[in-house]
Amino acid sequence: MALVAEPPPDAPLFPEIDMGADSSAPTIRATVVQASTVFYDTPATLDKAERLLAEAAGYGSQLVVFPEAFVGGYPRGSSFGAAIGNRTPKGREDFRKYHASAINVPGPEVDRLAAMAGKYKIYLVMGVIERDGYTLYCTILFFDSQGHYLGKHRKLMPTATERIVWGFGDGSTIPVLDTPIGKIGGAICWENRMPLLRTAMYGKGVEIYCAPTADARDTWQATMKHIALEGGCFVLSANQFCRRKDYPSPPEYIFSGIEEDLTPDSVVCAGGSVIISPLGNVLSGPNYDEEALISADLDLGEIARAKFDFDVVGHYARPEVLSLNVRDHPTNAVTFTSSAAKTEGTNR
Repeated sequence: MALVAEPPPDAPLFPEIDMGADSSAPTIRATVVQASTVFYDTPATLDKAERLLAEAAGYGSQLVVFPEAFVGGYPRGSSFGAAIGNRTPKGREDFRKYHASAINVPGPEVDRLAAMAGKYKIYLVMGVIERDGYTLYCTILFFDSQGHYLGKHRKLMPTATERIVWGFGDGSTIPVLDTPIGKIGGAICWENRMPLLRTAMYGKGVEIYCAPTADARDTWQATMKHIALEGGCFVLSANQFCRRKDYPSPPEYIFSGIEEDLTPDSVVCAGGSVIISPLGNVLSGPNYDEEALISADLDLGEIARAKFDFDVVGHYARPEVLSLNVRDHPTNAVTFTSSAAKTEGTNR
C-alpha cells in the first residue's frame, strides 16, 4: 500500500512550499489521508488509522484530516434492500451489520482516537459513522494535539439514498473551533454545496475548512476551489481510495447494478484528495492513483492576503440587504421538562 504520493526523482517526500511566510503568520503542516476503511471491521480500521497518523507525524504534520465515514465505512453501492414500500430481509441484516460497525460518541473508540491525537501530537479530524441509539449519523469528530475530544459535526443533509441509513444533523453541531493552529471547521461531501451552511461557517470565522468527502469526480475540485476563494480559507478535502476488494465479497456485500462488471482490483472510489489555498491555488493533490498521504505547508498569512480582496461576511457583505439566521439549538424528538425539585414538591 503506497501511503505517500510518489515525488519526482531526488525530490524531498513533501517539499517545502514557499508561500511568503513571515514571523507574524505561522506556517503549519497539514495532511489529508486518502485511504480505505476496513469495512465491517472497526477495530482494524482504528489500527489502520493509527498507522497512518504515525506516518503523518513522522513527516511533521500538525493537522491530519481523514475521509468521510472512515470509521464505520461509506456503504458505496449498497441499496440496503430498500425500495419504496418494501425492505428485504438481507437489507435489514446489512443495516444490522453496518449499525454494529458504527461508534458511540462519546465511547471507547472516541477515547482511542483522542489518545492517538495526543500520542502523535496532532490535531485530528476524523470521519465516522456515529451510532445514537438505533439511528446513524455521518459525523466528523475533532481532537486537539493534547488528546482532547473537542466536538463534532453531524452531516445536515445526507445525499440521495444515504437518507435510507443516516439521520439528519441540526444546527447545534456546526462548530468552528478556535485552536492555536487556526480556526478549524468542517462540512461533509455534498453539504459543502449548501451556500447557507458555508455562510454560517464563514460567520464563525473558519480559517481551515475541512471537507471529508466520498465524491471523486473532477467536478468536486471546482467546488473545493470555489470554497477556498469564497471563504478566504484553506480547504482540506480527504476522500477514500477504494478497490472492490476493500469491501466484503459477494454475496455478503453487493454493489447494486454494477457487481457483475467489477473485479477485485476495480477502483470503486478514486480519491481526488486535495489541499487548496485561500487564493485558490492547489498546494497538493489531487491524487487519483492510490492510497496516499497528501501534505502541504499552510502559511496562515495567506488568509489575510485573500481577505484583502474578498471578505464574504465582512467588507463584501451587505447585511442590510442579505442576512442569515442560524437556529443553532438541538432538535430533539422528546424533551423532558420535569426536574428533581418539582418531584420533591409533589411528594411533600
